[in-house]
Amino acid sequence: MTDERPPDAGIVTDRRYGDLPLADAATAAAIIAPDATVLTSGFGSVGYPKLVPLALAEDDRDLELTLVSSGNVGEEIDVALVESGAVARRFSYQSSRVARAMTNRREVAFSDRNASAIGDEVRYGALVDPDVAVVEAVAVGEDWFVPSTSLGQVPAFVAAADELIVELNYAQPRELQALHDIYRPDAPPNRGEIPLDDPGDRIGKPYVSFDPKKLIAVVETDRADSTYMFRDPTSDDLAIAENLGAFLADEVGRTPVFEDAVHLQFGVGSLGNALMGELKKLDFGGRDVVYFGELIQDGLLDMLDAGRLESASATSLALTSDGQDRLFADVERYAEDVVLRPADVSNHPGLIDRFGVVGVNSAIEFDLYGNVNSTHVGGKRMINGVGGSADFNRNSLVSVCALPARLTGRNVSRVVPMAFHVDHTEHDIDVFVTDQGVADVRGLSPVERAERIVENCAHPDYRADLRAYLDDVKTQDSHIPHDVNRAAEWQQ
Repeated sequence: MTDERPPDAGIVTDRRYGDLPLADAATAAAIIAPDATVLTSGFGSVGYPKLVPLALAEDDRDLELTLVSSGNVGEEIDVALVESGAVARRFSYQSSRVARAMTNRREVAFSDRNASAIGDEVRYGALVDPDVAVVEAVAVGEDWFVPSTSLGQVPAFVAAADELIVELNYAQPRELQALHDIYRPDAPPNRGEIPLDDPGDRIGKPYVSFDPKKLIAVVETDRADSTYMFRDPTSDDLAIAENLGAFLADEVGRTPVFEDAVHLQFGVGSLGNALMGELKKLDFGGRDVVYFGELIQDGLLDMLDAGRLESASATSLALTSDGQDRLFADVERYAEDVVLRPADVSNHPGLIDRFGVVGVNSAIEFDLYGNVNSTHVGGKRMINGVGGSADFNRNSLVSVCALPARLTGRNVSRVVPMAFHVDHTEHDIDVFVTDQGVADVRGLSPVERAERIVENCAHPDYRADLRAYLDDVKTQDSHIPHDVNRAAEWQQ
C-alpha cells in the first residue's frame, strides 16, 4: 500500500495506508501497563474502541487503570472493562448500571467533568498523566486516521498521549470522513478566536494527524456500536414539546437576535426527539433553523429530510440502529448539512455565545429558586454525569431546562423545595418547561422565581405542598428563604 494522506475533500478509497503495526486485541492490550492512564474515543455511546477494552477486561494481570473518555461509551468499556475490576479511576462520564453502581459504592474513583474542558484539562491542566490513547477509526495511515461515528476530545487525547492504539472498524463506512471537520484550538496563552462564522462551515480537516512514533498497534475489527434505544415519547414528553414550541414561537418574534436564524441545541434522549418533532411542525416565519450542539439524534435527521433544518453541527452521531443505518446508507448527502467537530469546538463557550444558541437540556430535578440537579438522586447518588449540559446552560443566549413535573410511574415530584446537589445554579437557567407549563424567570427575584415555578411548572399533585412550603418560609427575613430540614423530607 502507498503511504498517502487522505485528501482534505473527498473519500479515502482504502482502509489502511503504509507500513502499519497490525496486532490482535490481546497483543495490543498487553502493551498497556497495568497502571496506565488510558484515553479513549467515544461520545454519545458511539465511536469508542471495543476489542482492546474487552481484551483488557480478560487480562489476567492485576490492572489498576485510569480511564478517561470525553463522553459516554458502550458496554465493552462501561460494563465489561469496569466490571472486571481493571478500572481504578474514571473520568468524565459513565453510562451503565454497572459503572453507576461501582461509582456509588466508590469501587471506582469517579470525577465528573464538563465536556468542553476535558481535552484542555488532560493536555494542559495536569488532570492526569496520559500514557496511551485507544481510538476507533474507519481508515488509518502512518501518521493520520479518520475517526468513526464520534469525535469528542479525540484530537486533544491523541496529542496528549505518549502512545496510540487504533481500532480500525470495518463495520463503519469509510465515507464517514465526509462528515468530519477536525480543528484544534491553539494552546493558551496564544489561543486565538475559532474562525467559525456559521455552524455549517468547515474550518478543519477530515482526519486526525499524529506523530508516527506514537502508533504502537492497529487492531482490525468489525464490531458495531452500542447504539441508542429511545423509548416512544410519552404524553408528558409531547406536552413539554408543545409548551416549548409555544415559548419559542413567542421568543423568536420578541428579539432581533432571531430575525434571520434560530440556533438550537437539545440534550440527548427521547424527550429531545419529541422536542424536535414539535419543531418540525413549528412556523419559524421563514427563519433558518440551525442546530449547534453535541449530538445528532434521529429527530435531527427527520428535520433535515423534511427541509426544516439548514444545518447541524455536533460531535457525535447519537443515533438508534435504524438512524445509523439511515445515515450510513447516504452519508455523502447528509454530509452536505451535517458536520462533526471536536467537543472543544462543538461545546465551545465562545461559539455558543457567538451564535446566540437557545439551549434546551433536561435534568433530574430543579428547585423553587431555579437551581438544577442533573447528576445526583437525593443529592448523593450519581446517575451518569454532567456531560455538556453546563457548557450550554451557562453560555446560551436562552437556557431552557425541560423535564416532566413528576417522575413517570413514581410518586416523586421533580420540582422540589431545595436541590441538595446543584450542577447549574439559579444564574444559569432562564426558562423552565414541564408538561404543566412554562416559567420564564428572567429578571425575577428568588421568591418571584419560586412563585412562578410553583404556579406554572409543578405537578398538581404537589403544587399545594410546594405552595405551603413557600408561604411558610417567606416569613423569614432572608433573600432565599429555606427550611432545610423540611426540604430534606422531599429527598427521602
